[in-house]
Amino acid sequence: MGKKILFVDDSESIREIVNFTLENEGYDVLLSNNGENALKHLNGQDINLIITDLHMPEMNGIELIIEIRKMEDYQHTPILFLTTESQTEKKMEAKNAGATGWIVKPFVPAKLLAAINKVIR
Repeated sequence: MGKKILFVDDSESIREIVNFTLENEGYDVLLSNNGENALKHLNGQDINLIITDLHMPEMNGIELIIEIRKMEDYQHTPILFLTTESQTEKKMEAKNAGATGWIVKPFVPAKLLAAINKVIR
């Protein structure tokens, strides 16, 4: 069984691309279309990495990270942002909320995988 990654993005096409990329590398992938739905996956199961978009309906990526960091089971789970934002102030806001790293869209699958390999346990 591969390492498990929760991927959260409101764009169906991005979810499909990332899911395809990760599954081809042997990862088990959980998909969610917004932060609120993503929380349903955080039920105590082992998740090795969370990748989230910033701009989403219901609950944005920073709000999601804040909620995740309150959960004992996931306080130390690495979290990567995958977003179109590249402003330093947004990066600092995400880092302060508990994000581990940042990947800017559009992304190159090899760069995504390289970032994952740096943070996944």
